Amino acid sequence: MTQNKILVIEDENTLREMLRYNLESEGYAVVVADNGSTGLELAKSQSPDVIVLDIMLPGIDGFEVCKRVRQDMTVPILMLTAKEEEIDKILGLELGADDYMTKPFSMRELKARVKAMLRRVEMMQPATTIGEKLIQIDELTIDIGKRTVLLGNVVLNLKPKEFDLLAFLAQNRGHVYSRDVLLERVWDYDYSGGTRTVDVHIRWLREKIEIDPSQPKHLLTIRGIGYKLEG
Repeated sequence: MTQNKILVIEDENTLREMLRYNLESEGYAVVVADNGSTGLELAKSQSPDVIVLDIMLPGIDGFEVCKRVRQDMTVPILMLTAKEEEIDKILGLELGADDYMTKPFSMRELKARVKAMLRRVEMMQPATTIGEKLIQIDELTIDIGKRTVLLGNVVLNLKPKEFDLLAFLAQNRGHVYSRDVLLERVWDYDYSGGTRTVDVHIRWLREKIEIDPSQPKHLLTIRGIGYKLEG
């Protein structure tokens, strides 16, 4: 069985080594960097399965690292920060982060988050071994195996969690899901940032798949309950 590789980009020595120790104790291969530049180089050369990324880094900060990684890779990114402001969380998500933890945090929870990220990736892989599954909704074509989405002939540039959310709703068309259930099914745990992250991702998806995002035809809000995809 192939050993999953985790890249930790953290400038605080004690925390970096603690992360290395705890992740290696779970059986992961761990690569570490103490600054953004080295982290970017390792992300490209090591092809990690998950990146644990601190925001406050010397030189290139975590937001910029996240942005650059997302230009070339779909690897899940867990961002760490000492700040609790909501704007930081939203900015991190907009740049393509998949999850967010505020310091201090428990290593047990971090390991659970990393495991959940890896499970999400693994859950998407079987589609490629049993044949490509296409979902057609009017002009929207969702290829589960290739993780691509077309609107007409235009390839949509979706963030990893945007695709996961769209794929889940598309595979369960017509069913209404609450924000809490979407967090559990798409994010695989009770996301610490709260249900607002679901609303943010729904808004991003509407801007990409709907002709008029203010009057969505497919990605619908069911007042007082949650969301569903029609088509």
